[in-house]
Amino acid sequence: MQTITTGNGPRSFNPSGLQARQAPFSEIPVIDFAPMFGGDAAARAQVGEAVRKACTEVGFFYARGHGVPQGLIEGTFAAAQDFFALPLEDKMAIHVGNSENMRGYTPMLGENTNTESKGDMHEGFDLALEVPQQDPDVQAGVFGYGPNQWPAALPGFRPALLAYHAAMIAFGHRIFAAFALALELPEDFFEAYLDKPMAHMRVLSYPSQDGPIDEAQIGIGAHSDYECFTILCTDEVPALQVLNSAGEWIQAPPLPGCFIVNVGDLMARWTNDYFASTLHRAINTSGRQRYSIPFFFGTSSKRVIEVLPSCQNADWPPRYPPISTGDYIRSRFDDTYFHRQGDAPAP
Repeated sequence: MQTITTGNGPRSFNPSGLQARQAPFSEIPVIDFAPMFGGDAAARAQVGEAVRKACTEVGFFYARGHGVPQGLIEGTFAAAQDFFALPLEDKMAIHVGNSENMRGYTPMLGENTNTESKGDMHEGFDLALEVPQQDPDVQAGVFGYGPNQWPAALPGFRPALLAYHAAMIAFGHRIFAAFALALELPEDFFEAYLDKPMAHMRVLSYPSQDGPIDEAQIGIGAHSDYECFTILCTDEVPALQVLNSAGEWIQAPPLPGCFIVNVGDLMARWTNDYFASTLHRAINTSGRQRYSIPFFFGTSSKRVIEVLPSCQNADWPPRYPPISTGDYIRSRFDDTYFHRQGDAPAP
């Protein structure tokens, strides 16, 4: 067995190289979220039941009926491609190391999601809520809040990414509502935790890895996500692989009109592992550049995550101590990014 260290402890899987089994789409369910925008409570409850089944059995699902215009998605990918085509010095001017809150550019091999590996084969740009410097939480040093960094050479980049970011927040609220229904909680249960959410978004560029591949240096190493859940949009290039409950890697190809949603570590903690946070990785061997846009949605930084009363009892005690969202996410970034580690060179 191979072991990956995550924020919720070690996770094991069967060593199988970089290959993944081609599986029918039915193994990663497709859920229509259109009812979550309507007034039919029974239809919304059915979405919640489908989400419960997906989150307890797989940890991933495809989401269609999300209501995000295709033109907005295409514009965001176009803006991302323009950014990654900039000269390296322009991108390094907004290096993520300039921001305590992880906003800005990460160069190739600047991240190492699997701490047993040698670095991830992608470039990235990170943003989150636009929080001005004079905001009280910024002034108090609350982790996760602050202004974004933007490339001076691309004036259209900021509005394109912020428009997509806003759409993801709106859809994320509907996913949280479905999670509440799945957990037999009031539909608006999670809203009180989302007054100033940790809404971290990335655009990523993966080169194709052709020829022999070092298993310790792939597009993004095996890992679980940190927040409550991730909404992933990819181009048509397949690369994502998901670890199933049998310890096998399963291909998760892009589906037209769908986002890919997966449970993160904080939701696993919140539900005492009733909802599964699933290991996944990305390997691009397509012969083409690959672009993706993950959006990581979590609660406000100062909110404390502790096991829900409905997810514990005398025979199922809490597995995790309470922790604030900000403290948890900061600890995971410290483990993942080379520039946040004491012996790393300055950017």
